[in-house]
Amino acid sequence: MARTGNLIIVSGPSGAGKSALASSVLGRIPNLGFSISYTTRQPRRNESDGVDYHFVTQEQFETLTRSGEWLEWAVVYGNYYGTSRKFIAERLAQGDDVLLDIDVQGARSIRGMRPEAVSIFILPPSYGILRSRLENRKLDKDYVIESRLRIARREILQYREYDFLIINDELEAAAEELQAIILGARCRMTARAESAESIIATFGGLNAEDP
Repeated sequence: MARTGNLIIVSGPSGAGKSALASSVLGRIPNLGFSISYTTRQPRRNESDGVDYHFVTQEQFETLTRSGEWLEWAVVYGNYYGTSRKFIAERLAQGDDVLLDIDVQGARSIRGMRPEAVSIFILPPSYGILRSRLENRKLDKDYVIESRLRIARREILQYREYDFLIINDELEAAAEELQAIILGARCRMTARAESAESIIATFGGLNAEDP
């Protein structure tokens, strides 16, 4: 039977490795899509429009906001970010799981609207390693890195709000854990209830007598 897909939220502080983990599992799991966020920030080097983000102007973003485009939106580090309501609804209805790489603020909003979503927190192995990752990727100025680290101190305290926790110490091991969670979610009782009822009907239904 056709199934409704699962919304998979991957969240955590900047530099924890959310994007790397998402990219790693997308090529491994069939029927798994990725929700590309919209943002008003400028592309970083090697980022492409429609691949990493949908890059839009603030005017375009505000127009989409007025039209009800967003499942959630927020201002993060001075830039607007939004998640397309239509894209997620269409892919879930097709039976695909949708992976959403999102900050802690946005994750809280979506969990409030869609409590059935599977939420996963990505935690770095230590503060020192998180700092090194932010510095080594050379994407931000020093004052931006310090701001991200201050915010990370607050964000990591929210890990208990999530269904699963992955400590991203080694990328391949963490990716295998993420893959296992996504596949396991497809086997939840709620996800397979209709299929089970259909199979039971071939046995005569729930009230069938022994032959």
